[in-house]
Amino acid sequence: MSRKRNILLYPFSLVYGAITAIRNFLYDTEVLTSHEFSIPVICIGNITAGGTGKTPHAEYLIRLLGKDFKTAFLSRGYLRKSRGFITAAPDAGVKDIGDEPLQISRKFPEITVAVDSDRVRGVKTILAEFPDTEVIILDDGFQHRSITPGLSILLTDHQRLMISDHLLPYGNLRENLKNIRRADIIVVTKSPSDISPMDMRIIRKNIGKAPYQELFFTSLGYGSPVPIFSETPPWESVSTENEKNINVLLVTGIANPDPLKDYLTASFGEVVHLSFRDHHNFSATDIEKVTAAFTAMKGQDKVIITTEKDAQRLGEIANIAQPVKASAYFIPLTVVFREEEKKIFDNLILNYVRKNKRNNRVSEIQGLHRS
Repeated sequence: MSRKRNILLYPFSLVYGAITAIRNFLYDTEVLTSHEFSIPVICIGNITAGGTGKTPHAEYLIRLLGKDFKTAFLSRGYLRKSRGFITAAPDAGVKDIGDEPLQISRKFPEITVAVDSDRVRGVKTILAEFPDTEVIILDDGFQHRSITPGLSILLTDHQRLMISDHLLPYGNLRENLKNIRRADIIVVTKSPSDISPMDMRIIRKNIGKAPYQELFFTSLGYGSPVPIFSETPPWESVSTENEKNINVLLVTGIANPDPLKDYLTASFGEVVHLSFRDHHNFSATDIEKVTAAFTAMKGQDKVIITTEKDAQRLGEIANIAQPVKASAYFIPLTVVFREEEKKIFDNLILNYVRKNKRNNRVSEIQGLHRS
């Protein structure tokens, strides 16, 4: 996915780049303090604004680690209405902790899910209130250098590779590409499931990873639609013998809905798309638009489909018309590694957590050094 760039924004990108360069220099020279902690901290993030698939990759880490380690997930809770440090309670809502942490807390009630805009305070509070915690997954923490993670995972969207982008606001990069050296693992996300070895070699070469870095490719897996509301019947009760006969109203409030739209277009009949900005808080007017668009769709076999993240916000809205509630589903996403890479990635993560009582840098453990 690409967007037309406004050349008038390019000078502002130079200013933005200078500011982020000074900030990184101050951290690199230890003028600004970066905290390390006594347990493994895994950062998962990007240098591109939005849409790289952090949430499904965080969920992959939780599934991998949660079976054997007491795991905590820390996020800032983007666009929440609350303040300070909050842990996810069973009755928490989007306004309390944000949509992505809410999604994770509902799927993984056995782990600690917390939000705090101050990442250092958040980690300290988790360790104080949940002293049995053995590993912390730090959401979207690549730019938040007040914490030095032991393992840093950097994501880049296959359709919007960071190496082909520019600094904000002319492009989508949050900082200069040279800072990808801070990553221990680079993951090219949303790759075609049939990506060729030649394409992978080209991307590897263009990214130019350092010797201490590992690079992986992942694709998205789409699960069966899940009801959003209690009034929505199970998907199995929908006439799905020929999904090409089912028309879809796709409602999204995410940064990059194109992969989901492409999947639905290939799998179902007509797809009508209502797109809102990322993390959009749906209003009564928005619901009226959804209702009108759904009513106008042709055919008896029609459904509303959204993302799992959007379902967290839509599910809290009252006064939605019954026909809409009875037809609303979300598509769960999973991360799919290439078979030969999955074991390598899993072992890298598990071995790091198992072997480290302290939050040591992976490159230091391996006796490697960043230049």
